[in-house]
Amino acid sequence: MQVMLLAAGFGTRLRPYTLLRPKPLFPVLNRPLLLVLIEMLRSAGVDRLVVNGHHLREMIARILAPQPDVLFQEEPVILGTGGSLREALPHLADEPLLVMNGDILHTVDVAALYRRHLESGNAITMALHDLPRFNSVQVDETDILSFRPAPDGAANLLAYTGIQVVNPEIIAQIPAGRFVHIIDLYEELCRKGGRIGYVRVDGCFWRDIGTPEDYLGLHEELLTGKQCYPMPLSRPAGSWLISPEAVIAEGTRFSGWGCIGRAEIASGVTLHNCVVWDGARIPAGACLHDAIVV
Repeated sequence: MQVMLLAAGFGTRLRPYTLLRPKPLFPVLNRPLLLVLIEMLRSAGVDRLVVNGHHLREMIARILAPQPDVLFQEEPVILGTGGSLREALPHLADEPLLVMNGDILHTVDVAALYRRHLESGNAITMALHDLPRFNSVQVDETDILSFRPAPDGAANLLAYTGIQVVNPEIIAQIPAGRFVHIIDLYEELCRKGGRIGYVRVDGCFWRDIGTPEDYLGLHEELLTGKQCYPMPLSRPAGSWLISPEAVIAEGTRFSGWGCIGRAEIASGVTLHNCVVWDGARIPAGACLHDAIVV
């Protein structure tokens, strides 16, 4: 099974934090999300892995350097999902490609999705779920009808998870060397009567980190036990996870939940519902609530 992890976006809704590191490298319980996803994919049987990068791509290249079996596709010009898939085509085997966004944490069984795709005979199979906040994909019992809500609101709507399987002949139709939004391509395919299948993955754990609130909310769920992610993320003893390499002065007060990486915290600091990144320095007496500290 081969996969492409999409990691080239700007993460504009997460600024200013994405001015410092690309969204797929945001730490989740002190581990870069991208590495968590790669480990999950390997455990699912992936043997060929491509990761693309544009924004702050040198940081992604550095973190992937110890993994020579991962092909890093540098994109000096942003290409969109479609353009990125087309750019990767010469490096792929002549078999379906699993495509996954690099800013989601989930428990979708990607191996089962891949098998369903092979069994269906579809050229494209997308993983969808019912998430009212994002529901915009029109479906019938077996196929996707459109990626835009019906004007009368009568259609059945589901949300795209950011996970799909695509056949190489579809990727080969994408113009090379230019920006292509894959959903525009798929919408045109639907209008022409082409079939795009889907698999419902309702009930799976799925979170994206598209906004600061989403990122903090993911940590709250994981640290307070509201959700359990079945991967070797560091497990907190309580509702706080603190790196053994953190330097924390006496008198620091913790409440709520939180996560601290290799950071320096001066005396008299109060932290409530915070995620503190590696390299952060918090001055004496600071009082931080519901914060990402970089």
